[in-house]
Amino acid sequence: MKRRPIHVVGGVAAILVSIVVFIVPFAFIIINALKDQREASDRSFALPTTWHFWDNLVEVLSTRDYMLVTAFINSIILTVASVTLLVILGAMVGFVLQRRPSGWTKVIDFLVLAGLIIPPAVVPTIWVLQGLNLFKTLHGLTLIEVAYGLSFSVLLFRAFISTVPRELDEAAIIDGAGPFRLFFRIVLPLLRPVVVTLIVTQSVAIFNDFTNPLYYLPGNKNVTLQLTLFNFQSQFNTSYNLLFMNILLITIPPLIVYTFFNRQIVAGLTAGAVKG
Repeated sequence: MKRRPIHVVGGVAAILVSIVVFIVPFAFIIINALKDQREASDRSFALPTTWHFWDNLVEVLSTRDYMLVTAFINSIILTVASVTLLVILGAMVGFVLQRRPSGWTKVIDFLVLAGLIIPPAVVPTIWVLQGLNLFKTLHGLTLIEVAYGLSFSVLLFRAFISTVPRELDEAAIIDGAGPFRLFFRIVLPLLRPVVVTLIVTQSVAIFNDFTNPLYYLPGNKNVTLQLTLFNFQSQFNTSYNLLFMNILLITIPPLIVYTFFNRQIVAGLTAGAVKG
């Protein structure tokens, strides 16, 4: 009975923090996205005197030959390709490190941890991409996203694979399963919680990535969503109503993903921790 007030206070505090951190900024974006350019320049919480949702939406979509539509397509292609490679490669590397330890395991563990700790070197990476003719291409940026996210994927998969009984591997091998069949038919289906967690977290991270497309994908041909924010701001003038409408449009997809897959994310992250 004495702990109940503490739980109530904790719950109220969590709600207040969520309102301040998430709801208030989102409401600010929506309100200013509905204003005209003059009212939006004040950047206040005051409701608009006239509503300009449709006008702002049409102008944002049609700006620079419908660049936002092209950016949506490019971001989806980049996200799907990168996450697919991260799931397959991360699961395979994590499986080998956990089930087939060797003298190189410690070295690989060090490299995996280094990938999380050491910051990326932008200029040498650009030089390598130019040498491979992958600079300013979606293929090159896909490889960059995979390289930057692979360490986290390997650690996540390896932690969960350690909870899978080895007897399943032995039974499959006795039945004649080869390495690829063992992995794709036996082990990978058991990793569904981690796969869903990785898909959601990495999809949102890559979809919202700003710095990597800015460095490795310059130009308008392969523009991604986050770079379209430059369409409505310059050194001397910024159309805040269009800028906030653009932010609103590129915020909706990640918000929907987290809303529908929130439980799967928590289940995937806690499953390996509890069993491990």
